[in-house]
Amino acid sequence: MNDLKLSNLKKSFQELTWYEWLMCAIMVLIAAWAMVKGFLSGAADGNPAWLTVVNFISAICGVICIFFCAKANISTFIFAIINTLTYAVYLLYWHIWGTASLELLFYLPMNIASWYLWAKHRDAQLTQKTKAKKLTVLSNVWCACFVLGAGYIYHNILVQLGGEVAWFDAFTLSIGIVATILTMLRYREQYIWWIIADVIAVGMFIAHFDAVYLTKKSIYLIMAVIGLINWTRLHKQRNAVNE
Repeated sequence: MNDLKLSNLKKSFQELTWYEWLMCAIMVLIAAWAMVKGFLSGAADGNPAWLTVVNFISAICGVICIFFCAKANISTFIFAIINTLTYAVYLLYWHIWGTASLELLFYLPMNIASWYLWAKHRDAQLTQKTKAKKLTVLSNVWCACFVLGAGYIYHNILVQLGGEVAWFDAFTLSIGIVATILTMLRYREQYIWWIIADVIAVGMFIAHFDAVYLTKKSIYLIMAVIGLINWTRLHKQRNAVNE
């Protein structure tokens, strides 16, 4: 795809702000610290040494992915796919089945589909970006009903499977499904759900402490707020050009 070209990737990175580079640097330092600690002591925050390498890759690709997504930049999916695969390895190791299933069975194919759809609906002038859309009030209500109903069902299933932090895991799963579909379809309201999902994820990694993923999800939360602002602005400013 065009987004794999070095020129387009360079353009994507050039859009990053100073505070995004700062958050990326913080993420690199914490993930690198955990990785070095893992190899020196055999464990870091309870993770085996090999898993800290996986976490390092996931952490870096994850933050780059959300930086690009917050700008409606199509290059986000290059890093999203790598992040999905590496994060799933971490979740499977810790038996967090619901979120692991979300990553492998839903996020991975949806990232591929979203990459195709975003590229198909590029901004008329800012070709590295996709077009932003807005949901109706009724559609937002249906999304909320799905999250509540699916979260309750998933919780009961996860309890039977013996999954840890079942409520956190269940609602991360149901919210993630809605948010990912809205992302694929290019709706700005994806970020309302990403904010909620990231608050839950931060709580989960406080309860099940992991320095790398707590930092990563905290950055996700900050960028979800910024993403909502960016996509709202993009929808208002670019619609006339794109219609």
